[in-house]
Amino acid sequence: MNGCLIGEVEPGAGYRGAAIDSRRVEGGELFFALPGERTDGHRFVADALAAGAAASVVATSVDRAGGPQIRVEDVTAALHDLTRDHRRRLKARVASVTGSAGKTTTKDLLALLLGECWRVHKSPGNLNNLLGFPLTLLAVDEDCEWLVAEMGMSVPGELAAVSRLGRPAVAVFTNIRPAHLAGFEQEGEAAADVEAIARAKAELLEGLASDGMIVANAGNPHVVGLVERYVGEGPASGRAAGMERVVWYDVEPAAGTTPVAEATARDLEPLQGEPGTRFLLEWRGAEAPVELPLHGRVNVENFLAAAACALRLGVPIERVAAAARRAACAAGRGEVVSLPSGATLVDDSYNSNPEAAELALQAARLLAGERHVAILGEMLELGRAERRYHRELGSAAAGLGFDLVVGVGDLTTELVAAAAEGGTATVWFEDSRSASAGTPSLIRSGDVVLVKGSRGSALEHVVGALRREEAN
Repeated sequence: MNGCLIGEVEPGAGYRGAAIDSRRVEGGELFFALPGERTDGHRFVADALAAGAAASVVATSVDRAGGPQIRVEDVTAALHDLTRDHRRRLKARVASVTGSAGKTTTKDLLALLLGECWRVHKSPGNLNNLLGFPLTLLAVDEDCEWLVAEMGMSVPGELAAVSRLGRPAVAVFTNIRPAHLAGFEQEGEAAADVEAIARAKAELLEGLASDGMIVANAGNPHVVGLVERYVGEGPASGRAAGMERVVWYDVEPAAGTTPVAEATARDLEPLQGEPGTRFLLEWRGAEAPVELPLHGRVNVENFLAAAACALRLGVPIERVAAAARRAACAAGRGEVVSLPSGATLVDDSYNSNPEAAELALQAARLLAGERHVAILGEMLELGRAERRYHRELGSAAAGLGFDLVVGVGDLTTELVAAAAEGGTATVWFEDSRSASAGTPSLIRSGDVVLVKGSRGSALEHVVGALRREEAN
């Protein structure tokens, strides 16, 4: 890091991981005092050291901080330098997962499946950017054999930098859909399109090992185009993977579909008495029945991405199928909850984009209920096309036969208007606070209630209100 030590440390003292939030220091970490738009990490150096940080990394020394400090020219650059050094010393291979949706679920599933044969570490939550990924990597122990990590982006160039830090052996592409479009728009130009997202997702291949493997969704045309361009042209350094190192997967592919998927899921049917799907997993002529306790077809797709990777790396198909039964849903990502009143809540509140939201509507509509209610928050970062996307989603909800559509946030005025034009009853709330107060009284026994919105919509508060109301 090329730093200057201020203060004293015990001979032979080391560190365990890194932190950029003083409230999350558990003991032994290096605390990086990063600058920020709203605050400055230097204000919290004393707090981090008091919580047990081994030392703090600072651009300016902090008086009376109560512990050792390492002064560097650029704190963010120092974090990345340490990450690169740690990566060089690690023997673990990295399996990276990217996509417009499903990254966290696929990452969790892949860690579950690889854990059948290897010692695995996975990125906690969604630590997937230029700040989050270093925290993940620096926490990996030397005996780890596989690190399964999300790698994400909000603007062009970010994913390439993350990939070069991680140097993955495997690149998994879940899907490419309209998301984060605002970060790709330039003043005076037309609205960004999904191809801009595809080009940015292709940056994951910047750090891929020369013999690295690509796991790709044959059912998503933007993923197909991305991979075929990479294999056909390769990056400037000539590290093109070659089609022999691409593993294609697809859910219920149609006859004659190209590219031909090696891993498929067929004969999908709902599990009886619990959320989830039963299907037949096929891999290179072998097959195994799978019972996946995760809601919706989209989670079959996420599982298949993980399965294709694990199978290609050598996990037996029987062990893949058996491990599926232990899959668990991350909070806010399609969790199905039976409420005491008899209503069924589908908590998909963690994030949203237009295609993911429509797929969530379709999956919720398949659940048996007296009424189907959609509580939909704003889909953010969609750029100049944002209102069109919201209107299309409202029309989709009406077309699917939802009995009630509830919009939360300014952009959803277009959504509820379109749903009302389609003959659906609608209610609109200004924000999550007012929705939290107003939605519980709208829900009846026997309803199926989907809650979905972008992180900025804060619909987890609405979910909390529904659960509290049902508990009373």
